[in-house]
Amino acid sequence: MLSNRQVSYVNSTKPAIQLRSILIAITTIFTAQNIFAADSTTIDVAPTAVTGNPLDVGSDELVVPVSVLNGRELSLRRESTLGETLNSLPSVTATQFGPNASRPVIRGLDAERVKMMQNGTGILDASSLSFDHAVGIDPLIVEQIDVVRGPAALLYGGSAVGGVVNAIDHRIPSEPVEGLLGRAETRFGGANNQRNGVAVIDFGNGKFAIHVDAYKRKTNDLNITGYAVSSRKNKADGTPRSNKNKLVNSSAKSDGGALGAALTLDNGYIGASFSTLNNNYGIVAESGVRIDMKSDRWDIASEFSDLGNVIDRVKMRLTHTDYQHQELENDSVGTTFKNRGLAGTFEAGHAPIGNLRGVMGYQFSNTNFEALGDEAFVPNVNTQDKALYLYEELPISSSHKKPHKITFGGRFGHTSVDTKSSAAFGAAQNNSFNPNSFALGGIYSINNQWSLVSNLSHSERAPSYFELYANGEHIATSQFEMGNSNFEKEKSNGIDAQLRWNNGKHHFSVGAYYTRFQNFIGLFDTGNVDVGSGLPISAFQAVPATFKGLEAEGKFSLSDQLKLSIRGDYVHARNNRTHDYLPRISPMRLGSALEYQRNKLNAKIDVLHAFNQSNTASNELATDGYTNVSALIAYKLPTKTNVELFAKANNLLNQTIREHASFLKDISPTGERALLIGARADF
Repeated sequence: MLSNRQVSYVNSTKPAIQLRSILIAITTIFTAQNIFAADSTTIDVAPTAVTGNPLDVGSDELVVPVSVLNGRELSLRRESTLGETLNSLPSVTATQFGPNASRPVIRGLDAERVKMMQNGTGILDASSLSFDHAVGIDPLIVEQIDVVRGPAALLYGGSAVGGVVNAIDHRIPSEPVEGLLGRAETRFGGANNQRNGVAVIDFGNGKFAIHVDAYKRKTNDLNITGYAVSSRKNKADGTPRSNKNKLVNSSAKSDGGALGAALTLDNGYIGASFSTLNNNYGIVAESGVRIDMKSDRWDIASEFSDLGNVIDRVKMRLTHTDYQHQELENDSVGTTFKNRGLAGTFEAGHAPIGNLRGVMGYQFSNTNFEALGDEAFVPNVNTQDKALYLYEELPISSSHKKPHKITFGGRFGHTSVDTKSSAAFGAAQNNSFNPNSFALGGIYSINNQWSLVSNLSHSERAPSYFELYANGEHIATSQFEMGNSNFEKEKSNGIDAQLRWNNGKHHFSVGAYYTRFQNFIGLFDTGNVDVGSGLPISAFQAVPATFKGLEAEGKFSLSDQLKLSIRGDYVHARNNRTHDYLPRISPMRLGSALEYQRNKLNAKIDVLHAFNQSNTASNELATDGYTNVSALIAYKLPTKTNVELFAKANNLLNQTIREHASFLKDISPTGERALLIGARADF
């Protein structure tokens, strides 16, 4: 299973070994069709209720493409960031601004086009503003992660045109708890010598439940293979190849925890929680700079069902977040970023009208962003979002057991983005937008095993505060960034389709998508240099653009003990005005994994090959391909409590891996071969 925790025991990267690994991955994928008919009674993948549908249907009944990580699978692939935890899922890569700041990239789209959520409401931080800003949640406390791919996820906001990542932590218990239950985990090692631990406890009397969790993480500077600076960058601009075998200023330490409580009844619950997060980490692009982050979050949530013949279900969630991080330059505060706000969702599901089921809801957020200090390249901004949404689902009977299905969703919003007057940015500015989005989808059941799924969507997104008002030096990305307050809302139309096969223990899907932007808002190099700072000027511009790609994944039980999984993705993105490629688009990837499970022993080997990326934007360097071979072995101890010991190894070929989607790919590779050991317990 892929991770960014690296292992430390093979020294050679002989071409023959690399070629053999690639051939194994590709051959496994193309021969899987001949062996997936084997039966199994041990390894299975059960349908899971996920974010992509507000009606709580199983993952195998969803119209939108969804990936779900939970339980043991999530536990064994957790990384320091959400981006790295999800990296290598179909069509999901990561921004990788060093090992401590990494947001997911879905189908080549990132930042404001990927909605980051925690328990169904937005994560309020500053991670979309700059690649060096970490997401305000630690994967150690997450119990499930849902990744919804594509613009049909419009219920969760106009910024979900790329998709949605929802991290679910159960800090507000939603089901009755009797007695004591929980989990604990600790791990050591890896390429950054991590030492971390987490404990999660729930206890209750069947009516009243209390949740407590706490975690701590500490890492050293990342060990890498060779030099941090790539040979391409050295040849292109003369940057010296220093810092061999070590990624300087990449250490981190973080901790946090939460206290939650809920009253649980037969038909619902109501509860609240408080959580806090502290994260101090180095910025690898600036050797003397660290970020000291703190985020406090208050949540109130409630849901009740079986309410009557008109409205049969209601759901509510309110979140207040107080976020701040300081950029420390040689231990002195250089810049402070603050983001405070309130967000909420109110949703009601109507009783079935014939076979028609659906929900309607209201979402809002009111946030105040402040930037103070040397790198305040955006003004203080108040952003308000309000939206009404509707989702309806209609099953249609078919000639076999599995019905067809039609879905429809609509979102009608209003967004205002207003600045305050200041000496640095001048008079106050006001912008408002009315983004409206629609999606129509369906499942056509060919028979009980095969189905064809498709979505049509029209998405509109209000420009973010930094796309409108940025005007200053952004040292982390070595650019002078300029926004455009005259932007109109970003519009796109898309279609995606999947062919799915589900035969008991075996699952396979292959899909394609096409999204055309009327005015894609991106940050482009102007070719000019700012006289005052000497930095190259990059400006946000709206251009017509097209994103298209392929994605596939499958899981097959070869025997009672053996499971094969395969995956692959490809994305192609271009500026339709100039016909140039868009920057930081991940190359084609193919991967496969073989997992063995017998009694208390579990072992897995995973191979992912990323091809070289030479379809680059102006002033962007190409990236070499790589083959990442990772391995996992785990053993459950013969104890009453479910205790499992595990060891993870990554980058067994000890290759220099540079992810093309990373802004720092040419000065910050991933870690060297390394070994991570740990223990986890459920009770």
